[in-house]
Amino acid sequence: MDWFKKYQDGRSYQDFLTEFGTADQITGWNNYRAQIRLSDSQSELLKSFNRQIHVLCMAGVWCGDCVQQCPIFDVFEETASTIHVRYVDRDENAELKEALTICGGARVPQVVFFNEDGEVLGRNGDRTLSRYRAMAASQIGAACPTGILGDSGDPVLSGVVQDWLNEFERMHWICRLSPRLRQKHND
Repeated sequence: MDWFKKYQDGRSYQDFLTEFGTADQITGWNNYRAQIRLSDSQSELLKSFNRQIHVLCMAGVWCGDCVQQCPIFDVFEETASTIHVRYVDRDENAELKEALTICGGARVPQVVFFNEDGEVLGRNGDRTLSRYRAMAASQIGAACPTGILGDSGDPVLSGVVQDWLNEFERMHWICRLSPRLRQKHND
């Protein structure tokens, strides 16, 4: 499979939402995006990236996990001129859906990172460690999940943002420290 071609055929954040989302789904994504706040140090870190990172995100507008994570990628892309994210719908891409299974399932969102030359750097997806820790705390042991989030928003959001920022930073360092790319950029 030509992974980078899938990226190139992907859609921008807004085009993805417009093409695949209903008005209510788009409102939900926009409402969640409005909750995302980067600290000054997180913004500075993203702005310091000096290598191009291309990100293919397989998602579904209908997916709750996607609503809670894909807007983060859009904020990162808006903050860092070196980050370029394209979205593809899971159900419109059977080959990609099959290739990107996790634990035997077609889970979303999933991302594939590429360097400036379209070479795969890595992949990640489903839920972040912060989200899984919160789920485990409410579903395993004495805790009992209520299913009620309340007016406080998503209490795990800042941890999820940091988890994803760590992964994007990791991809940046893979590119930044690549001997081939350092030679190419003479740095």
